[in-house]
Amino acid sequence: MPIVTIQITREGTTPEQKAALIQGATKLLQDVLQKPPSLTFVLIQEVELEDWGVNGLPAAEHRRQLAAKSPQ
Repeated sequence: MPIVTIQITREGTTPEQKAALIQGATKLLQDVLQKPPSLTFVLIQEVELEDWGVNGLPAAEHRRQLAAKSPQ
């Protein structure tokens, strides 16, 4: 009985996008590990942006730095 946890920042992910994540994760486990979809559980956890970090920075600051570097 696999349990998949997907963590994303809370930024307006739609119910349709969440359904696609659940379907995709379920299909991946079925295809790769032959796990039956009826026994596969997918949990989506939304995390506030200020509680997320990457590359040693809060996520918002990391995004600001990336935006400043990318050509407009």
